[in-house]
Amino acid sequence: MTREMNDVRRMEQWLLTDLRKPIWRPFMRAIRDYRLLSPGDRIAVCISGGKDSMLLAKLMQMLQRHSETPFEAEFLVMDPGYSPENRARVLANAERLEIPCRVVDSDVFEVAQAQDEHPCFLCARMRRGCLYRHAQALGCNKIALGHHYDDVIETTLMAMLYGGQIQAMPPRLKAQNFPGMELIRPLYRVREADIIAWRDAFGLAFLRCACKLTETAAVDESASKRREIKALIAALHETNPKVEQNIFNSIHRVQLDTLVGWKHNGVEHSFLEGWE
Repeated sequence: MTREMNDVRRMEQWLLTDLRKPIWRPFMRAIRDYRLLSPGDRIAVCISGGKDSMLLAKLMQMLQRHSETPFEAEFLVMDPGYSPENRARVLANAERLEIPCRVVDSDVFEVAQAQDEHPCFLCARMRRGCLYRHAQALGCNKIALGHHYDDVIETTLMAMLYGGQIQAMPPRLKAQNFPGMELIRPLYRVREADIIAWRDAFGLAFLRCACKLTETAAVDESASKRREIKALIAALHETNPKVEQNIFNSIHRVQLDTLVGWKHNGVEHSFLEGWE
């Protein structure tokens, strides 16, 4: 057995032992609590090349071996226009982790970078659509993305402070433009710090954002706002260690009776409805 294979076996064992509490259990809890997996699912596990999606791919691969719910997985790498070096790194990491991946080429970076306003938003939207199309063509009924616990709480706070609305990032979502397709987020309860610890423990080097906009620092405003929110949460944590948990819990315990207005299925409602 080669050294690389030994490393992978050791990593898998570590995820089931030493990292069972911070990673494997929260991963399995999300699968169970949000009913992310059904018998016969064919799931496109989407790999961007970053730490989150690579861990997700490894966990989903391991889940196939340990789950009593039979499902199939396609490991899908969507290349939006990476440089040859970044593409090679993504594929090398997948090979090192023994993840068999299928590469789909696109021109998302080129199209998004030609836009003057909100290129990062457009890029994310186009990448999502590309993943749905190719996953559906492969016979998949779900796509799995690597959004984690910290993404969830940051998005919740961003929507309130900068979007003027209470809006969360749900653990599963029906696709509006792709009938029969669904998006799931199995890392919903896994903390980013624990993903970083996993990455660093094995000396893995993943992509962050590999587009030319980030290289020139001409990033979208939303990316800057997310950094502000991350810093705000870290500052609040110093005096309230439960702040992250409280934000996360709040989207599971919404008190509808106290809301002044809300929107359901695109229709706005007011607390005055049925008042008399």
